[in-house]
Amino acid sequence: MTRNLLLVDDDAELGSMVRTFFQDTGFCVECESDSATAIERVQTGLYELLILDVMLPGLDGFEVLRHIRKRFLIPVLMLTARTSRLDRITGFQSGADDYLTKPFYPEELLARVEAILRRSVPRASDSSKVLRLGEVMLFPGSRNALYCGRPLDLTAMECEILEQLLRAAGHAVSRDELSLHLYNRVTSPYDRTIDTHVSRIRRKLGAGRNLIASIRGTGYQFCIRPECRPA
Repeated sequence: MTRNLLLVDDDAELGSMVRTFFQDTGFCVECESDSATAIERVQTGLYELLILDVMLPGLDGFEVLRHIRKRFLIPVLMLTARTSRLDRITGFQSGADDYLTKPFYPEELLARVEAILRRSVPRASDSSKVLRLGEVMLFPGSRNALYCGRPLDLTAMECEILEQLLRAAGHAVSRDELSLHLYNRVTSPYDRTIDTHVSRIRRKLGAGRNLIASIRGTGYQFCIRPECRPA
């Protein structure tokens, strides 16, 4: 079955290249250059993932993403020539699942798309299982999470990170472990992708943000009493 992706970029040549590369991979890439129209197309629910440039006429990619995140949980991969640390952080804070800079190898784009979608598909085998620690509840099969009964509205990647931390509660989980689980790659010395995702989880936890502790030089740990363990 063909899986539909939407590429939002005003570079027609790049769009043609991506469409051609993906055509024999089981994905159908449709292209859109107008940001407002892109938002309308996402609302149709026809696409499994959005590949989004930052520098667009009209609304920029960050603004488009913020509009989309108000109503939709579609996975989003930012694809842009803007490489600064601040741009990456802005992308993740706006709700991006991953951030790939131009120029790029098409094979890497495909690998990242596949990794995001693997994490975004609910797992039927886990649909009835619940992870609960204190006031945090996570439903892995449906990608839902609650804190004190309040929905956290996590992205797929955030949900995966929280799940790994809950399953290892009381023990540190390294950035490399989380990156390998999410993206099948270890982190580079200047890669703050995992840190940005964790920062967003903390912000969504609100008063419970201190449940996730930073372990210097390692990664993160979900803090619990010694007798508590995930079900």
